[in-house]
Amino acid sequence: MTVPPPENRLPDEALASVETGPFSDHPAAIKEGEIESPAAGLSEAARLGETLLLPMFAGNRELHDSPAADSPQSAATDALVGQQLSVYRIISLLGQGGMGRVYLAEHKDLHRLCALKILAPSRIRDDEDYVARFRNEGRAAASLIHPSVITIHAIGECQGYHFLEMEFVAGRSLHQVIRSEGRLTAIRASVLTARIADGLAAAHRNGIIHRDLKPDNVLMTHQGIPKIADFGLAKRVAHPSNKGLPEGLLGTPKFMAPELFAGQPAGPESDVYALGVTYFQMLTGRVPYDADSLNRLIAEVSTAPLPNVRKLCPDVTLEMAECLSLLLAKSPRERPRDGIEAAQLLNAVVGQVRDLYSLLREAFANDSHVQWEREDRRFRVVVKLPDGRRQTLYIEPSEHRGMAQLLLIYSICCPADPAYYEYVLRLNSEIPHGGLAIREIDGTPRFIMADTYPRATVDPEEIRRSVLEVAIRADFVEHLLTGLDQH
Repeated sequence: MTVPPPENRLPDEALASVETGPFSDHPAAIKEGEIESPAAGLSEAARLGETLLLPMFAGNRELHDSPAADSPQSAATDALVGQQLSVYRIISLLGQGGMGRVYLAEHKDLHRLCALKILAPSRIRDDEDYVARFRNEGRAAASLIHPSVITIHAIGECQGYHFLEMEFVAGRSLHQVIRSEGRLTAIRASVLTARIADGLAAAHRNGIIHRDLKPDNVLMTHQGIPKIADFGLAKRVAHPSNKGLPEGLLGTPKFMAPELFAGQPAGPESDVYALGVTYFQMLTGRVPYDADSLNRLIAEVSTAPLPNVRKLCPDVTLEMAECLSLLLAKSPRERPRDGIEAAQLLNAVVGQVRDLYSLLREAFANDSHVQWEREDRRFRVVVKLPDGRRQTLYIEPSEHRGMAQLLLIYSICCPADPAYYEYVLRLNSEIPHGGLAIREIDGTPRFIMADTYPRATVDPEEIRRSVLEVAIRADFVEHLLTGLDQH
């Protein structure tokens, strides 16, 4: 006998157990109100490379972060939210920075969500050629289609607002990932850098220079795929008190190559240097050169030796360290010439990713609530839940090859009763990561709770968290729809 579909939300009691005990650091245990408040102002050191975050949330899950605006302002007081601009209905403020604001919007004609970047009026007033550069670089970036690059859909002007319509990525920036995790594992940082380099290579093949590559301008999808944003939209470095600096200096100082401070134009090699700084920050949680003034920073970038990354992070291999030193070479002639060569170098360093057995062993080494065993090319995982129930999951690689291969993490909930199709669709809208799907197993369609990660970038902590979340949610659906504990 079936029961009527329940209320369309996961009840608080279903996830209450993850807030204490062995599941207290599970993603579902994120509490309401844990939103970081932006600071009132920025120090000079912050302006040189760090950016103020204005996290915007959908429910309890962060969408993405972006730099600080002229003055921090919440979505509730933003005059454009709820308004119509050209063919766009502006839904909410996603983030703001010195270059403008980014909104979640709906394209009314195409019925799709998008990210709408609108230039800050102050940026236009302070930089006369900025609108022209914005248009030119927007048109160039719109021709660039690559899995590791944010797609540009349109560029335009309406009611005095200059805007760029971009692909909406419901994830976090790489900067926020580093802030929350401190540093990434060496293999994960290396593979992510290789993927970013692949996107950079596509741009350089098309003659497009980024000019401001940094973790803030790399968005991470919920599946862990990096996507480069803001090609060519670098901010002007304005430090009138510093004498002898070239006019028209563009970029974020802590990510700028030494030759840019000497007046040389930006090129593929300076993008490669910024990629190296990004790699260093992923590995260590910090930038290689830091200072409290622009002049001191320029001196360090130009003359100071690169910090020994292997002393800072013992898991960094010799090959990774040598690759990093090439990306961050003082002379552009000693670096990879462009993103193409950088991607080749990084992919060679990454080589064969860690085998799945060692990842699982590290993920669950000290967890008595999880048992696992190999079944041919997949792994069977049994999770003991806090309420005495159990849930079985399966982890297996997809059939894709190379960098496109995915790691599938799924658990069977119950038979796919058509009476629950509509309820399951509604429930999927509440699940922040992964989702319910129908899969034929042993000739019977079944509801499964599934999650995926890029095989090359997944790390033990991601596997552990995903397994626990999938187990909890799959067990909840099974208990809700059948009252049983069969899976």
